[in-house]
Amino acid sequence: MTSTHESGRFHMTTALFLAVAMAAVVGTALGFEHIGGFIPCKLCLEERIPYYTGVPVALLAAIAAGMRMPAWIARLLLAIVGLLMTVGLVMAVYHSGVEWHWWAGPADCSTSATSGLASNAGDLLGSLDSVTPPACDQAAGRFLGLSFAGWNVVSSLILAAIAYRAALRKA
Repeated sequence: MTSTHESGRFHMTTALFLAVAMAAVVGTALGFEHIGGFIPCKLCLEERIPYYTGVPVALLAAIAAGMRMPAWIARLLLAIVGLLMTVGLVMAVYHSGVEWHWWAGPADCSTSATSGLASNAGDLLGSLDSVTPPACDQAAGRFLGLSFAGWNVVSSLILAAIAYRAALRKA
């Protein structure tokens, strides 16, 4: 059995790891978008929401554990992170299935992203004719056989498992 202090340290360390890992995943996606020029589709943008929400929740869990608040607070926040990553996992599996044409994607998923198209209004008008945002059923690229959505499945699964493991660990 672990002491309350050791458990608090475990929850704090795990929550900080999750916050950094989630920020790294979404930061990588933003890097591919803004530096690499990969324009995200509607589903790609929606898949980021659990990360944008999960990072601050994980930081709150780390603060709660670091301030030695009752362990259930950090554990609850870590469970919320796990739920967010589970939502992200479901969204990523759905998007991957759309890309592999296993099922149809949303009807409005053809032209939603304008990121990286232009730096000013004049350039934007000129680029409207030359840049076509991706459809959700077309992977922007595949790396080691997986699309960005496929890698998000892997990331979300691992992060959810870590968050749930920490949430279930009692003081």
